[in-house]
Amino acid sequence: MIKPASLRAALTQAIPELARAPDKLLVFIDQGKINATQAKSLSYEYDYRLNVIVTDYAGSADHLMVAVLTWAKRHQPELLSYPNATSLTFEVDQLNHQSCDIALTLPLTERVIVTMDAACSPHIEHADEPLPDWEKA
Repeated sequence: MIKPASLRAALTQAIPELARAPDKLLVFIDQGKINATQAKSLSYEYDYRLNVIVTDYAGSADHLMVAVLTWAKRHQPELLSYPNATSLTFEVDQLNHQSCDIALTLPLTERVIVTMDAACSPHIEHADEPLPDWEKA
């Protein structure tokens, strides 16, 4: 799975506080499943909930959300569709007047294309998300 590391890198780049203290950013997966068919290939799709927790965060929640949405616009664009039954959700635990813990949950998928070479060895490739119409030109 490549999206968790990709989102971590995007948040660390976009939020100076996380760049200075990357241990404040926790990323883990829940409710993971594999969606596959009985097709000829072994291609499949990861389907999971990505949990992102920012601890002791003193920055703007707006900046954090914009960074997540900027990433999602390219890597999971259906999260920006409203209303969407699989929306991004969040929880906030206010620690004091200056900081809080923010937990985000993103429902993500990743397509994995598996082909076999002449020696019957698998070639595994993560497929990019299709470009939205507004990015095609």
